[in-house]
Amino acid sequence: MPKPEKIRTVYVCQQCGKESLKWLGRCPECQAWNSMVETTHNKPAAASVPVRGNPARQLSRIELKNTDRTSLPLAELNRVLGGGLVAGSVTLIGGEPGIGKSTLLLQVAEMIANLRGNAVYVTAEETEHQIKMRGQRLGVTGEHLYLMAETDLEVVLSELDNLAPGFVVIDSIQTVGLPGVGASPGNITQIRECTLRIMQWAKAKEVPVFIVGHLTKSGDIAGPRALEHIVDVVLYFEGAPFSSYRLLRCIKNRFGSTNEVGVFEMVEKGLVQVENPSQAFLVEHEESIGSAIVPVLEGNRPLLVEVQSLATTTFFGQPRRVANGIDYNRLLLIIAVLTKRAGLRLGNQDILVNVAGGLRIEEPAADLSIALSIASSFYDGAVLPGLVAVGEVGLSGEIRSVPQLPGRVAEAARLGFKSCLLPRAGMKSLPPVPGIQLVPVTTLKEAIYKGIDRPRRRQKDEPNESDLFGEDPAQDP
Repeated sequence: MPKPEKIRTVYVCQQCGKESLKWLGRCPECQAWNSMVETTHNKPAAASVPVRGNPARQLSRIELKNTDRTSLPLAELNRVLGGGLVAGSVTLIGGEPGIGKSTLLLQVAEMIANLRGNAVYVTAEETEHQIKMRGQRLGVTGEHLYLMAETDLEVVLSELDNLAPGFVVIDSIQTVGLPGVGASPGNITQIRECTLRIMQWAKAKEVPVFIVGHLTKSGDIAGPRALEHIVDVVLYFEGAPFSSYRLLRCIKNRFGSTNEVGVFEMVEKGLVQVENPSQAFLVEHEESIGSAIVPVLEGNRPLLVEVQSLATTTFFGQPRRVANGIDYNRLLLIIAVLTKRAGLRLGNQDILVNVAGGLRIEEPAADLSIALSIASSFYDGAVLPGLVAVGEVGLSGEIRSVPQLPGRVAEAARLGFKSCLLPRAGMKSLPPVPGIQLVPVTTLKEAIYKGIDRPRRRQKDEPNESDLFGEDPAQDP
């Protein structure tokens, strides 16, 4: 006779999943206030008879099937997933509300339905009629695509066994639940148990499953951190609120690289892939004062983006610093180096920096381009036509090398740029690139001399032009 189940009560943090035997006002793990919720666990006694699972097999005798990975018509999604959908994989996708998660998955579900037969879209937040209205707007015919509006995961898995689909979408994991868990949907325990059940079903049936996850105020996927460890792939859907472009970024991938990014554009008929992102981000670029182009890396892909700066005399005692699309502390560092090492008097200047297209640049390779755009606006001298700039700015005013220079320069040459301002140290391993002139620089002062037209204005207390532009700083001893 098996022993009865033991019932124990614990308090679980709804932010990070930390468990405690007593209630705490503040979680000791994530420091969140009033996040501990009483939860009942049914802990079964240990089985008296040992249970046999899958037997061990030699790795050399395991054969891969041709159906283990399915390539999708969306090349951008294939890039992020590492080549396509893997049979039995569980993918978690998160993003801000209204960013386009449901739109993308509904389009993918129809593609899979046309390729592999039945596909099931489980919605726990909307009705079937609401999904139908979205499908009509997107042009989704719905042939072999089944909709299921249900919050009980037991019912969902039972129906999936009957349909035997080739692809499943669960929208969303925070709104489905298991009746026997003893907690409401969205609870930490419910999210963890439901994800485990979905993973077990997907592995047993060898069916790829996509799970939609909500985001918290901090930008993380709601639920315990163990949720991201359970699934095979974690994707984040990003985009500026007023921009039509969306970035699908891979955070975890057991079947491919995590350094891949897919670019999509939201149009009237849904999401379409952007095959040439650099050209799309520069379609409205005009060579003007305060504008510079930088080749940045999004994953393994170089993208050319425009950095715009505006330096204007302030009428208040404390000048303003505005950073949109770049790190604020990085902007302060570049301003300090421009003031100390390049001689620009920026103490009475309001400086505003913006990355066009709603993108956000994280890597320091954009330092040189940001510095050039600020100097260009300050001196009313435009950056030289057809010039791109890449390099990290050090505190001593030196220009440091950045990784993957050949790919960045090749992308600039492909889009018709004529010259590239880059660190002199990076020239050693850089092969000649046809169609573009390489302009090596060592210091920030030299980069301003070679990259910007002569200034057309000078403040009363500013040093003479010859101090910066009278002779080539590269010839300084």
